[in-house]
Amino acid sequence: MNNNEALKTNMNTEILDIRNYYPISKLEITKTEINKPKFPVIDAHNHLGTTFGGNWIHKPLEDLITVMDQAGIVSMVDLDGFEGESVFEEHLKKIKEKAPDRFRIYTGPDYSKWEEEKDNFGEYAAKKLQQQIRQGAQGLKIWKNLGAHVRDHRGARVRLCDPRLDPLWHMAAEYHLPVTIHFADPVAFYDPLDEKNERWEELHAHPEWHFPSPPFPSFQQLYDDFLSLLQRNPDTLFIGAHVGCYAENLSVVEKALREFPNYYIDISERIAELGRQPYTAREFMIKNADRIVFGLDRPANISEYRCYYRFLESKDEYFDYSEEEIYRQGRWKIYGIFLPDDVLEKIYRKNAEKILVPN
Repeated sequence: MNNNEALKTNMNTEILDIRNYYPISKLEITKTEINKPKFPVIDAHNHLGTTFGGNWIHKPLEDLITVMDQAGIVSMVDLDGFEGESVFEEHLKKIKEKAPDRFRIYTGPDYSKWEEEKDNFGEYAAKKLQQQIRQGAQGLKIWKNLGAHVRDHRGARVRLCDPRLDPLWHMAAEYHLPVTIHFADPVAFYDPLDEKNERWEELHAHPEWHFPSPPFPSFQQLYDDFLSLLQRNPDTLFIGAHVGCYAENLSVVEKALREFPNYYIDISERIAELGRQPYTAREFMIKNADRIVFGLDRPANISEYRCYYRFLESKDEYFDYSEEEIYRQGRWKIYGIFLPDDVLEKIYRKNAEKILVPN
């Protein structure tokens, strides 16, 4: 009799597929209801278009503002302009022009022009950025396709620290534009997709998110290239999305924050990682309170915001990191880190006010 047969005999049941296992905790623990944050919030990382599931661009803007008001969000950064010039201009017209004090619209480089511009692509991208700043762009979004997918006119993969892109970073610095950069995904996305991968379910649901090396660069290569980018451009302000794309190793993130004064991070889409290491996360966020900004990176809705507030403000234990999708990232629970009020106020609003282009 093998182990599976023995288990069936002992349990008098069939083996359960882990993907269908959603246990209900029997712990009797506190559930703190935080309907609004202690302080007004600037959401410095969100998407209002269709690609990331929010699709607010095709809904009444008044409905979005109602959600923001109910959730205590005083203003929001819309990063979707990085998807292309037409998207950038559409979001300016449909969102920024209608509520200029509530939104900031970012743009991004058009890598499809590399074949045409060749080794002068950086100069082209910088001039284009300058033009879009005059149109109303208030920041630059760099996505993970740079470093992983973008290729130059010779077919070579373009690295994050490619010196040909320096004119773009210099232009952002000249106009004091923050650069929000998502340069890598969770570390497990680069590991073999086997029984040891803690994101097994997530990657099977989204196989396009798996970047094994080879053929893709390793996580460490991407991170090293990012540090080189910071070092090469000390006058450009970078915001590392998703806890600097390395929420699994906060000591490394803190080292980068200490080494590069031009570097900030947001906490978007990473309370699952932060909340399962509550002691380390709390200490990290208190020590680096001046360099962290709030972000959601989820379709703006009240329940998701409230989950973040519960994580940041309460002492609650062992709760789901999303009220929308249980276990969307991994099979664990999170714990509140009850940050002090002065730290909360900086992360919620003050730091963003310091580094974002004023409305």
